[in-house]
This record gives sequence, C-alpha cells and structure tokens, in this order.
Amino acid sequence: MTDLATLNDLQAARRRRLALASTTLRYTLLLVVGFVMLYPLIWLVGASFKTNSEIFSGAGFWPQQPTVDGYVKGWETSTPYTFGRFFWNSFLIIMPKVIGTAISCTLAAYAFARFDFPLKKLFFGSVIAILLLPNVVTRIPQYMLFRDLGWLDTFLPLWVPSAFAGDAFFVFMLVQFLRSLPPDMEEAARVDGANSLQTLLYIVVPMLAPALISVCLFQFMWTMNDFLGPLIYLSSVDKYPVSLALKLSIDTTEAFEWNRILAMSVLTITPALVVFFAAQRYFIEGISSGGIKG
Repeated sequence: MTDLATLNDLQAARRRRLALASTTLRYTLLLVVGFVMLYPLIWLVGASFKTNSEIFSGAGFWPQQPTVDGYVKGWETSTPYTFGRFFWNSFLIIMPKVIGTAISCTLAAYAFARFDFPLKKLFFGSVIAILLLPNVVTRIPQYMLFRDLGWLDTFLPLWVPSAFAGDAFFVFMLVQFLRSLPPDMEEAARVDGANSLQTLLYIVVPMLAPALISVCLFQFMWTMNDFLGPLIYLSSVDKYPVSLALKLSIDTTEAFEWNRILAMSVLTITPALVVFFAAQRYFIEGISSGGIKG
C-alpha cells in the first residue's frame, strides 16, 4: 500500500510539473507574439519623444534624449488652427454619424427581423448586395449627387447616408442578432397594449444593447480612421478632421521633424483605444452573441 501511495504521489507530482511547464510555455509564447504584434505601437509612442536624428538611428523604442517638442510643435501645426480644432471637427463628424447609424440601422433591422411586408426578400437581398459592393464603386455617383445638392465642403455627405441606414453591414449584423432573440417578451408587450415602437424602445433595445454598442464602436473607429471620405467632400482646412490634418502636417523636406507627426498620431489613436477598452466587454458580447444564442 505504501509503494502504491508513493507511486500515485509521484505520478501526481509529474502531472503538476507537466501542467506547469505547459502553462509556462503557453503564456511565454503568448507574451512573445503579443509583444511582436504590439511593437509598432510601442515604437510609435517611444519615437514621438525622440529627436529627428534619433528616430532614424535605430529600431529601438526607448528614447535616449526624451523631448516633448513633437507634441508642442505638432499641436500648433503649420496652419492658423491648432490640432484641437481638427479634433473638434472629428467629433462633429463622428457623433452625428454614430447616433444616426444606431437609430436608423436599429429601425431597419427590426423591420427586417420582425415584420412581413411586400418585397421583403428583395429588399433584404439588396442590403446583402450593397454589403458585398466595394465602396469605391459608389464614390462617383455619391459625389455627383451631393454636388448637385450643394452639400460639398460640408459635413452633410458624411452624416446623411448613416442617418438613412446606409451602412449595410450594421443592418445585417443587427438583423442576425435580432433573429437570435426569442420574440416571447415582444408578444407579451403587444398583448399588454404596447405598439411596435414602444415594444422596440422598451423591450428590444435593452436586449439589443451589446450589439448596438458594437455597432457604435465600429462606426466610431471607422469614422475616426476615414481618410478618403473627408478628402473627397471637404476642401476647407478649418473643416478637416484629424485624418486629413495628419496628412497636412507631413512635409517631405529633409528638415521636417517627424516626431511632430508621430506625436499627433499617438494623440489621434488614443480616443479609439480608450473607447475600445472601455467597451471591450460589450463589444465581444455583441460580436459573439448572434452566433451563440438560439
């Protein structure tokens, strides 16, 4: 019995050692891969505190002679406006677009998921077709339309399509999420006398919150990174968002201080990172719930 107990103890100790070695190897590999993937971002932050000569002297991220001149001079820009003006313009573009997307796509998705109406399959097929259609194909017709409406050099071409569920991806995403939700509570609300709009606001939207947060987060990041849309429709510097302001700040001369553009790049990606990590739990839930429920 003693020999058997000793053998069991040895086997248990061996299993623990193997489990510890496996866990150590797994986390070491994850740390190495994570560091390799994050290194460009780490280098960007470090290089924003370097001098021009030090940036091109090596690939290390730690500045030998840290300086904040890149942030000071980059914020001032070479235009009559500071970078704060461009951040404000980005805010003026992002907020109406996010709000319009959330409202219009929710209404459109609710109609497709819960109601039967003539040509429903044709309209939903059109949504899928638009989803598969490259954006570049619609650029010229959209530009001509907005030009004829007199909307060029305004924020309207960037706002209006989102206010009318122009982002087919979000409509499709919300439709799939709604189809995974049981309609029992909605039917109970209608029995109690609630109309379709009340049912949507008080029953469906709270259950739809994770998916809506994902929609808003996607739209926020895509709009923050959008370069081509503002470049096509905006011509006044005082209306530029940060994506165009960064390009405006680049000077191809040898004397250009690259730490300025790197510093402003750090400030530009900071809001998107903060919003993403703040809403990460809801974002993951909204992405995964449609495939798990039902």
